[in-house]
Amino acid sequence: MIIPIARYFVCEPENGSSAIDAGFVPAMLRRRLGMLAKMTLQVAQECAHDVPEVRFVYASRHGELKRTTMLLESICAKEELSPTLFGLSVLNASPGLFSMLQKNHAPATAISAGVSSFACGLLEAALQFAEKPQQPVLYVYADEPLPSWHGEQELPGCEAHAIGLLLHPAAEIVITSDFSAWEGVSSDEAPSRAFLRCLSDGEAVWRGEGRAWRWLKQ
Repeated sequence: MIIPIARYFVCEPENGSSAIDAGFVPAMLRRRLGMLAKMTLQVAQECAHDVPEVRFVYASRHGELKRTTMLLESICAKEELSPTLFGLSVLNASPGLFSMLQKNHAPATAISAGVSSFACGLLEAALQFAEKPQQPVLYVYADEPLPSWHGEQELPGCEAHAIGLLLHPAAEIVITSDFSAWEGVSSDEAPSRAFLRCLSDGEAVWRGEGRAWRWLKQ
């Protein structure tokens, strides 16, 4: 599978959501957004602010887990649910917001596939581009670590971060991607971090959930 990348951008906030540049979002809406949505919108804006009718593929392992937790706590407390909170908690909320801000009517796809969310989302974006290469595809992966009370151990490199890739015919970077069955030991890093190594070093392999994914820069 060929992944032609014209632009990419990485957001890794170290000091909370205030460190994220989402100034292009109207202030009234921006105040309602959490860190995950702000990261998503920032990398989307950096990669595709001037690309009309760009298709959007979004992936996240956990999505807006903090907002979902707040909704569940409200249910447990027998309180009324906030329609705004619910609307911003669904997985496709951020792609929808970006489409509205850009007045973009192209399709948007949201994917969550466990630890493999980044790799599966990237595969979906590459397949969409291969089907219709004349129409660019924006791929964004964004995630935050689980709250401490959840108890699940995270892979190294799972700090809050977002990655945006613009798949475009006028690509400056071309990555080939393939995967195969794998029954050995899983990688000890997040797949998104492995892909960033490919962009910097030229090649990376990530293994997990029964597959080995290999990315190679041409």
